[in-house]
Amino acid sequence: MKKSPQKIVTLQWSGCADIGKVRKNNEDAFLGLQFDAREIFRLGKFGEASLAKNDFTFAVCDGMGGAKAGEYASQIAVEKITTLLPRSFGQSAAGLEAGFADVLTELFIQVHRALAYLGSSYEECAGMQTTMSLGWFTPGWMYFGHVGDSRIYHLAKGSEVIKQLTHDDTHVGWLFRNGQINEREARTHPRRNVLQKALGGGNQFVDPQVGAVGYEAGDIFLLCTDGLTDGLYDHSMIDILRSPAAAEHPAQTLVAESLKNSGRDNTTALVVRVV
Repeated sequence: MKKSPQKIVTLQWSGCADIGKVRKNNEDAFLGLQFDAREIFRLGKFGEASLAKNDFTFAVCDGMGGAKAGEYASQIAVEKITTLLPRSFGQSAAGLEAGFADVLTELFIQVHRALAYLGSSYEECAGMQTTMSLGWFTPGWMYFGHVGDSRIYHLAKGSEVIKQLTHDDTHVGWLFRNGQINEREARTHPRRNVLQKALGGGNQFVDPQVGAVGYEAGDIFLLCTDGLTDGLYDHSMIDILRSPAAAEHPAQTLVAESLKNSGRDNTTALVVRVV
């Protein structure tokens, strides 16, 4: 993979999570980090910063498990990202094309091991699992890792098509990717939420999807849990992300619109704009 010239760009981000209309607790979690080889900062729900000297990571997790185990699982996952990923800053600064897959795969393995250990050691954590979708921004490239049915989307500058970068780890997701069902059928399928892969629980092995996407100013990335997509079709997401009225807090607008149409699950959106 040929590395694009490193241009100093700025990222704007906006995050929002809502418990929804049915659930009693929020098992979603999202994270924004700014880091270099020496320091790490947790980001607020919205902000703007340059990529000149720091890398940025954004992630969403959707936990599962009895009692509050799902809530714990998603929180543990984001805390593990905070401690493990910044150690790899030196590699990204030197050019990471050859090694990003190994770095992200190891990160997912470590999160999985931590959840599996807690699940087997404490009764209240039994069966805890989480999805995890993570985007790591360096100058010119966004590296991503994914397990589960949370999603990362890419809306390129000037494009009227929003591309789902991640693959849902469900049989329904496989059917949709292979053209056997359409978007409406996938959204209403009775087994759409049955996961084939997650971090923690009884899953023995971790095989995350990893990839890289080049970007330019004007591109938009959306990380979200399945609660958001349960209430929004692709065309609605594009309309909101392109809307001047939603420019200040797009994640909040996405979540609010999704809740109007559904709200059956916790609903989380994290929008990252390249400017």
